[in-house]
Amino acid sequence: MNDVIIIGGGIGGLALAQGLRRHGVAVAVYERDAHRDDRLDRYRLAINPAGSRSLRACLPDPQWQAFLDTAGRPGGGFGFLGTDLREWVVVEDEIMYPDISDPAERSYPVDRHTLRGILLDGLGDAVHYGRTFERYDFTAGRPTAHFTDGTSATGDVLVGADGINSRLRAQYLPGAVRSDTHAVGVGLKIPLTSDTRTWLPTRLGHGMNLVSGAAPCFLFTSAFQRRQPAGDDYLLCAFVARNDLFPAHPERLDGARLKAHLAGLIAGWHPALQQLVDRCPASDVSAFPFLASDRPAPWKPSRITVLGDAVHGMPPTGGNGANTALRDAALLTRQLSRAARGELSLLDAIGDYESEMREYGFHAVDLALRTLRQGLLSNPVEMFCSRTWFRFCSMAAPLRRMTFGQSWAEVSAPRAWERAVTTPNQRP
Repeated sequence: MNDVIIIGGGIGGLALAQGLRRHGVAVAVYERDAHRDDRLDRYRLAINPAGSRSLRACLPDPQWQAFLDTAGRPGGGFGFLGTDLREWVVVEDEIMYPDISDPAERSYPVDRHTLRGILLDGLGDAVHYGRTFERYDFTAGRPTAHFTDGTSATGDVLVGADGINSRLRAQYLPGAVRSDTHAVGVGLKIPLTSDTRTWLPTRLGHGMNLVSGAAPCFLFTSAFQRRQPAGDDYLLCAFVARNDLFPAHPERLDGARLKAHLAGLIAGWHPALQQLVDRCPASDVSAFPFLASDRPAPWKPSRITVLGDAVHGMPPTGGNGANTALRDAALLTRQLSRAARGELSLLDAIGDYESEMREYGFHAVDLALRTLRQGLLSNPVEMFCSRTWFRFCSMAAPLRRMTFGQSWAEVSAPRAWERAVTTPNQRP
């Protein structure tokens, strides 16, 4: 194996590029954005231990240290609140992710734009901008990617990391389809300034929170605060609802119209929540339908493979999309570097990756869908039982640990191959 071509310069694709270069495998990334900073998707990600472990495996030491240095201020827990902002229960950080001395086994709040910049650093001319993937074919048994500008690139392996609307996956795995979850998310972001904190309830300015009421909708909030003040802290919010609460094609509405629609949906909620929507800049409000990849039947491995949302796209409920893409990158790095060293055949390396990836990847999809369904719960009896149990949990740490601890641990616990610590100078 001589080189790997990656379609898509998102978090998963760039982590794979960093990992392969770290192991001496030639790699080229083809990204449709015209420039490095074209993406202005500045919002908070929750990197769990699976994501941290994967970044440590893929990143050179300087980039890993940059990740640690730019991560947000930890802490705040996860709160479950009513629309009147009464706290049903707040789950402590140590229950979600117990404190561990190894930085690669911790969780971190990070700014997505900052993380992508770290993943780009050091790749230099390995990243080719302004290249929109069109199709692939084979040249003398090797995959060739063709782009809409008429250029092409041939390599030993072609990796689709081009998101949930992946053109590569559509050609390679036409039976791997996406389904509508019948839910819509509206993202909002408001600066966490001294003025904002004068009216924002303290609980909303820390950690993560889920605000839910009687209607089939909920509001998720997540504060991003840097360890060292830089004047760009913010509160990320996602209002999630069944799509019948929105007009058709809400993603086509501008920020002002979305704010007006949300104001009507939360008219009876706490005044601070209404003020949050009112004060959010319209330019930082957008809607997107929630899609989820259906679990495909296993396919025969070849010199083409896929990672991240391109194969196991999921709604953001649960925060596992980026973490699962990073895990894909770490595993595929491991497998392709083993093939490059001659430890196993290329097709065996890719086949083993795909078998393992399908298992944990679609488990994450299932968890995201389950979390979405729970958040949109509108049955009065079930809602009453859930809130009553939350209030019991608020009274006793053992109940909180029993109820919530496993749900976070199961998706980020190390898998067998992750328990073997591997560096470029150590074989797994």
